[in-house]
Amino acid sequence: MQGHAYTAGTMSPARSHATAADRPGAASALVVAGLCLLAGALLWAIADLVPAAQFKDALALQDFTRLSRPGVDTVANFLLHLLDPREFILWGIALVAVALARERARVALAVIAVMGLAPFTAETLKPLVAHPHVELGALQIGAASWPSGHATAALALVLSAVLVAPPRLRAIVAGFGGLFALGVGCSLLILAWHMPSDVLGGYLVATFWAALAVAALRAADRRWPPRVSS
Repeated sequence: MQGHAYTAGTMSPARSHATAADRPGAASALVVAGLCLLAGALLWAIADLVPAAQFKDALALQDFTRLSRPGVDTVANFLLHLLDPREFILWGIALVAVALARERARVALAVIAVMGLAPFTAETLKPLVAHPHVELGALQIGAASWPSGHATAALALVLSAVLVAPPRLRAIVAGFGGLFALGVGCSLLILAWHMPSDVLGGYLVATFWAALAVAALRAADRRWPPRVSS
């Protein structure tokens, strides 16, 4: 049965109506999605059109690559392999299974949407907004690199896990998940797979779709309040 448990007995119709009306609306989540869209467009424009920003982007990448050493590279590759297509699909299946076990079918659908559409968007955008990068030394990043697919997948996975987690565990899941997403982003830079602007772009794509999913869930809960257990 979808929804939260209540300590009181059977909820009266008046109380049920008040609870549905008090549910958070979709507006704030839509604002977040809109801000992500604007920030992503601005980030790409700066990275593509502003020479000084391009140079700083390349310089930041060079600084990260100085952290490369055998032990660090091993950890970085391990984190990135956790997001290989097969592993990413398995993570998604696990989260959907948890959501369904908690009788939250709407959340399961939201997870499918976020973990499917976010990476798809990233891979679709890469050839469409490709632009050359400043090269420093031997570092060469291909033109079709924005946004990072791995960064997108990492944060999409984390935000989906937060959606699935029970309220009492969300802060813990968000904390460890944030460290994972940050670790993936740093790994991409240490191994020189992406520019810093690519990683930030990936985070924005994932947050955009997660915000839309939250907006849809809130709208659905207001329109069709989930049943509550006594």
